[in-house]
Amino acid sequence: MIGSILLALLVLLLIWFVVARMLAGPDLAAFDLPGSAAEARRQRFATGESLNAEHRQVLKLLGELSAQTRKLPLSQHLKFLRRFMDSLSEGHTLTARFVPVDAGGVKAEWVLAPGADSSRRTLYIHGGAWAMGSPLSHRVITNKFSELTGGAVLAIDYRLMPEHPRRAGIEDCRTAYRWILDNGPEGPQPVSALVVAGDSAGGNLTLSTVAWARDQQLRPANAVVALSPATDGTMSGKTLKSNLATDAMLGPLFAPLTRLPHSALLWLTFLLNRQRPCNPVLSPIHGDLAGLPPVLIQASEDEMLLDDAQRYQNKALAAGSPVTLQTWRHVVHVWHMFDPQLSEARQAFEQIGQFLQRCLPAPQHK
Repeated sequence: MIGSILLALLVLLLIWFVVARMLAGPDLAAFDLPGSAAEARRQRFATGESLNAEHRQVLKLLGELSAQTRKLPLSQHLKFLRRFMDSLSEGHTLTARFVPVDAGGVKAEWVLAPGADSSRRTLYIHGGAWAMGSPLSHRVITNKFSELTGGAVLAIDYRLMPEHPRRAGIEDCRTAYRWILDNGPEGPQPVSALVVAGDSAGGNLTLSTVAWARDQQLRPANAVVALSPATDGTMSGKTLKSNLATDAMLGPLFAPLTRLPHSALLWLTFLLNRQRPCNPVLSPIHGDLAGLPPVLIQASEDEMLLDDAQRYQNKALAAGSPVTLQTWRHVVHVWHMFDPQLSEARQAFEQIGQFLQRCLPAPQHK
């Protein structure tokens, strides 16, 4: 009897690990380059050798947020964090107008800086772990993109988990991509310049969407910008653990998950999303990265998702796609949210502006 139970347990364990291996997909370690080779490929930025007053102010804010969150019952965490994210744009001086719009059935808002050319458009996909965030939470960033491009930004309010399956948010991004090609703030109008951008989970959706657009043979974006993107749903990057202590934003939220065995993380992701974690729809790095538009990725050297950015660049370059990676020291995940108070945020937007100037056609003067 005991022997039969042990045999059954062994069989179950074997099935568990065999299936987990199938969920993981190909090993991405092949895209980890030695230090010198990695250094040669990325552009590094820093404002100093150590943390400064600006960094400490951001860390203080995030520390207070973590402390407040811990005081709440687990059932209230998501609601609290959603409110916090939506408050991030409060108190900022923003030059743009914000106009609600139905983007082919997807809730969204146009972000229009003064003089914005309605034919020059950016599709912006916000971050928030696919469960938080909104056009409101990211107005600091979308306002800046409208200024940098001289055009209109469509910030979409895609459907979030857990109220909706992750696939719903993916479909909303695809719908918005098709819609923005033919529609501007003033109604139907062809697009003259197109940018697709997003941060964190929105960076994941950005990279997934532009690969889908390529496969659908739709008009490609002139430029793609991914800020601290999550590219690997199998969570195989080493920096998920090695940067846990230095990631003041993601670390407190996801530390419990990092203590789970990797096979358990794969199963959990599969059960939450009803798709293999290595499916390119969820994990852009596991897809075909050939034939992509010019991509700029910016990431923090202190964040957990650093390997997601580095590995994506390495695989994309191997496939012949033009991907630039820029990294900053001493900053948090998606530090762009703290513009203009944070010097590195100002630097990052300057670099984005230069990238867009190289990639986009010159504005047409009216």
